[in-house]
Amino acid sequence: MAVPVAFFGVFFAWPVAAIVTRGLKADGVWRLGRIADVVGQSDIRHVLWFTTWQALASTALTLLAALPAAYVFARLDFPGRQVLRAVVTVPFVLPTVVVGTAFLALVGRGGLLDELWGVRLDTTVWAILLAHVFFNYAVVVRTVGGLWAQLDPRQEEAARMLGLSPPAAWRKVTLPALAPAVAAAALMVFLFTFTSFGVVQILGGPTFATLEVEIYRQTSEIFDLSTAAVLTLVQFAAVGAVLAVHAWTVRRRESALRLVDPAVTARRPRGAGQWALLGGVLATIAVLLVLPLAVLVRRSLDGGFGYYRALGDADGGTFLVAPIESVVNSLEYAVAATAIAVAIGGLAAAALARRDAGRIVRGFDALLMLPLGVSAVTVGFGFLIALDKPPLDLRQSWILVPLAQALVGVPFVVRTMLPVLRAVDERLREAAAVLGASPWRVWREVDLPLVRRALLIAAGFAFAVSLGEFGATVFIARPDNPTLPVAVARLLSRPGDLNYGQAMALSTILMVVCAVALLVLERLRTDRTGEF
Repeated sequence: MAVPVAFFGVFFAWPVAAIVTRGLKADGVWRLGRIADVVGQSDIRHVLWFTTWQALASTALTLLAALPAAYVFARLDFPGRQVLRAVVTVPFVLPTVVVGTAFLALVGRGGLLDELWGVRLDTTVWAILLAHVFFNYAVVVRTVGGLWAQLDPRQEEAARMLGLSPPAAWRKVTLPALAPAVAAAALMVFLFTFTSFGVVQILGGPTFATLEVEIYRQTSEIFDLSTAAVLTLVQFAAVGAVLAVHAWTVRRRESALRLVDPAVTARRPRGAGQWALLGGVLATIAVLLVLPLAVLVRRSLDGGFGYYRALGDADGGTFLVAPIESVVNSLEYAVAATAIAVAIGGLAAAALARRDAGRIVRGFDALLMLPLGVSAVTVGFGFLIALDKPPLDLRQSWILVPLAQALVGVPFVVRTMLPVLRAVDERLREAAAVLGASPWRVWREVDLPLVRRALLIAAGFAFAVSLGEFGATVFIARPDNPTLPVAVARLLSRPGDLNYGQAMALSTILMVVCAVALLVLERLRTDRTGEF
């Protein structure tokens, strides 16, 4: 456990503490009164209000759109269900920059709505809300649907035989059992949308800003570290509260239910109502999830493959190298970040899985989730401030980008491997040790064969999220080594149809790479309960 603790201490806690300290400390004196001053500003209060309001609205819309799909995937058996399940999950692994670009192609200047009806939504809050629903749809489908598929349908059937109507039986039997999963999914969606950066940065323009966007603006444009530090603390406190509530809901879900094999709960649609529900869900998936990606691909092909060919040309201005080189850079960084995330996450999961793990070790499990919610912008800028002196002078090193990306990948590795490691029978390890096997051989001969698939899935998720990391990378990626998300953002920030088309082309490439990684993961999965 020492290695994961040291990793998070050096590459997460230290950079965050460095930027907060620099912002709130002057001449050796803490300026804690600055917190009240910043929060009291009218423009900051507006940012706080909008951040909270849009997160609540996005969460409500996501639940409204995705809960019917959770039922369909959990209870209905129809041709192509597993393929469609993978399609639904693709948006979740897409980088937020790609999501923003896809909706820009749909609702922005020259987008599909603009061409057909002259309507543009890219400067309205609706574009942000719809993009958040697109991104988080799979969170609800897989979290709630995964539990729904394991609930014994005979309990609801027994209630109906005792005289309850179908709606009443669902409300009194199924809904209370699903409540922890719905709450957990809602909290995760709220967390992702509360800390939204790439989507709001692209679609919000100068009018709408979340805390994350405002931290970026205060840090990189205004250079007001004091205000950025206060906003970081506010976001940190909010994220900590959400994660605490989420942990409580997960414990309730794990301990309060008796579950069955999901393979026996799905049936062919019966009756006009179920067929209509299935049709409605398929239509929603087509319009909400597939259409934006299709429009993105279409916009990238305007005029043939000209935008793709233009990616090979360097302009010497914003790009010191050809934009296409960002593809190679991203793949190299993602491979390195995956190796780091699997090593650190695997060690952490192995320590947490031990039955003799103490309370402090178990408490570290919740801390591993913090990088998903704490400002990635703060982490990235903190890297530049904290890691610029010996013995860790990494400011000019290429490893800085994979380290930042690995911070986001480690939680996915732990969440994927921990349930499998906990399921390994301790008696197998003890028997191998009695027969003279060393601890390393016990791991190689007993644990590794059982967790190999989980390890591959964890590596795939770490690769996908590392490939699309943007908030921290935008600070530390060098101009001559941009990643794909950084290159897309730079192209979108410049005027002209060529830059816009190149951004669409790069986003399409990134989308294809992430989708392929997700489809490979779906083939590797043996657990079909629907969890990530």
